Amino acid sequence: MSGVAITLLVIDAVALIILVLLQSGKSAGLSGAISGGAEQLFGKQKARGIDAVLHRATVITAVLLFVLTFLVAYVV
Repeated sequence: MSGVAITLLVIDAVALIILVLLQSGKSAGLSGAISGGAEQLFGKQKARGIDAVLHRATVITAVLLFVLTFLVAYVV
């Protein structure tokens, strides 16, 4: 049981890393760092298309990572 949970945890961690790297950057370099991304915080733009799918998949994968982490800590 613990071997299966650890294997799923490693696969999920790699998938989360890949999903984060596939997403497009939200800030415009140094100017985005200085402004703090306030234009995105108060903006009305929502992600569309592949960005929305990647965002949703990232959230689901992150939640699964936490669940599997607690499961591995409980089992082992």
